[in-house]
Amino acid sequence: MQIRSQRRQGGFTLVEMAVVLVIIGVIIGAVMIGRDVQRNAEYTRIKQKFIDQWVVTYNSYHQRYGAPIGDNQSAPQLMVNGAHFDGGFSGGDMSNAQEPALICSGNDDLPSNSGLSRTRETANNYDLRDLVRKAGITLPPGRGEGKEDRYAYLDTNGNPQEIRVCFGWNKPGSAHGSGNAMIITGLTPDLARALDQMIDGKPDAGNGAFRQYVDGLVRQATNAGGATDATTIGTEWGGNNTGSMSSTTDGSQFGTATDDDQVMTVVANYKMNQ
Repeated sequence: MQIRSQRRQGGFTLVEMAVVLVIIGVIIGAVMIGRDVQRNAEYTRIKQKFIDQWVVTYNSYHQRYGAPIGDNQSAPQLMVNGAHFDGGFSGGDMSNAQEPALICSGNDDLPSNSGLSRTRETANNYDLRDLVRKAGITLPPGRGEGKEDRYAYLDTNGNPQEIRVCFGWNKPGSAHGSGNAMIITGLTPDLARALDQMIDGKPDAGNGAFRQYVDGLVRQATNAGGATDATTIGTEWGGNNTGSMSSTTDGSQFGTATDDDQVMTVVANYKMNQ
């Protein structure tokens, strides 16, 4: 009788197995939550230690020279790279003006997969890094010496991505916002929405200081007449993390990316306050 009793007590009961399954579920849930918390912390770090630092750099340059980066200091046009602007204030209506090339760092071209059609300034003495250093302003750390205009991070699939900043002037009437702005490439849709939420208080790609650059992925927004309208307030960011570099998608559809693909990126326009 004693042997039978010991055999009956040798296995797990249904209650014990249920408890084990619950514990496993809690652990898995905690791991998933931990990943989201870590990713959100990284997004906040990108804003505070990179994007915000470049805003400070831009404002410091303007304060020292009384003109935006690359502007004509003796006869300022009040626009980024205004020294190479054809027409200026003497042209009257500037809505059809030719926008000057972007002020960027380095000799390499802008990312080919960014969808950004504007060119960078290639003239001597108009390199972003050199202009800031000549002004005696400390550059943000970025990716390191010589790559202060860039920031590396991992997308949701664990693949490396690179943010890059340039500065430019957008003519009046631009859907992504007119005036002087920081142009940011290399943002995954999730990161773009997170930055928009932190800067404007709402992830709206067509309104506020932080918007999606129209020359990037085409945003899908329809007005009352059924036509596409990139400036509609409440526009979703074009694209989501189911899109890959080779097969992009808009914000309303699923992409064909696998868990191993590099997530697609979008371009953002961050309007400067001077």
